[in-house]
Amino acid sequence: MKRKMKVGILTGGGDCPGLNAVIRAVAKKLIIENNSEIIGIKDGYEGLISNYYKKLDYSDVSGILTLGGTILGTSNIANPYRQAVKVGNKTIMKDVSKKVIQNIKRKKLDCIVCIGGDGTLSIASRLCKDGIPVVGVPKTIDNDIRGTDVTFGFDTAVSIATEGIDRIHTTAQSHHRVMLVEVMGRTAGWIALHSGIAGGGDIILLPEIPFEVDKIAAVLKNRYKRGNKFSIIVVSEGAKPKGGKVVVKRMVKESTIAERLGGISMVLGRQLEEKTGLEARAVIMGHLLRGGSPTSTDRVLATQLGTAAADFVMKNNFGIMAGVKGSSIAAVSLEEVAKGAKLVKANNDLVSAARSVGTSFGD
Repeated sequence: MKRKMKVGILTGGGDCPGLNAVIRAVAKKLIIENNSEIIGIKDGYEGLISNYYKKLDYSDVSGILTLGGTILGTSNIANPYRQAVKVGNKTIMKDVSKKVIQNIKRKKLDCIVCIGGDGTLSIASRLCKDGIPVVGVPKTIDNDIRGTDVTFGFDTAVSIATEGIDRIHTTAQSHHRVMLVEVMGRTAGWIALHSGIAGGGDIILLPEIPFEVDKIAAVLKNRYKRGNKFSIIVVSEGAKPKGGKVVVKRMVKESTIAERLGGISMVLGRQLEEKTGLEARAVIMGHLLRGGSPTSTDRVLATQLGTAAADFVMKNNFGIMAGVKGSSIAAVSLEEVAKGAKLVKANNDLVSAARSVGTSFGD
């Protein structure tokens, strides 16, 4: 008898609404149509490094479509090519990829479905070059993965951010305040752009368009003179002033990305109070954008991407990611994905549309 195909699934990077929906779609299709054995790899790449696994039966992936988070756990620190290892009292970064490849072979995994963002998929691309059959699925609330028009998790994050901005409007209007709503987005401003437009933000600040504090202050003063006694500023955590730097909340040296951003809204709020005399308050939405149940749009997209990934596995089509091109699911080379993040361009149609209705980008 032909041996069952043994497929590993891992979720890497930050958690995201829709992860469980993808796990469900990949596992169910492979079990139903290919009689595959599904191995859940715990805590992202940490599971491959430390041999943390769990077998996933059909019953294990039933009833998880609506759940936020990931039943497999995740890690945004573990990296086979740059893993933090304790040597005496010191922590050094070490390449443990050969150990990972040996672990995969010992577990007799025929391939791995890697569900994650640009960091997770860049690692997946390197594993593929080192001989491990890999299929990727694009996950991130930031929508910044190259090669796909959209990622699952983005719609949910934008919906939550927009609801937050809607709620901020009433208190801003009541107290005649400048309210700054800080959302995630360290290098790409897609969440701020979409939620800022949807929530009627007066000023939207993105990592890709450096701002000038004086220009923002001038916009606020002009609005006040015209009778607009309140203003809403939607700001990405990675936004920075022209010639300046991002605001770093803390450093995590063992992580691939050591800088943890956060607090630009508070810094900017204080500066604007000094320059305008207007009262400013900041709200940092942070991890609220990652949590909870996925929207119907993300559940559908996750199911499409997951079943497409399973199809690639059954056809032995590896080294690719299931992406979205227009209204279709397409195969995208992991090498293309690994080239860098998909950023908001200054001449993006949405940026132009926002400017045409009077929205400022602080530039």
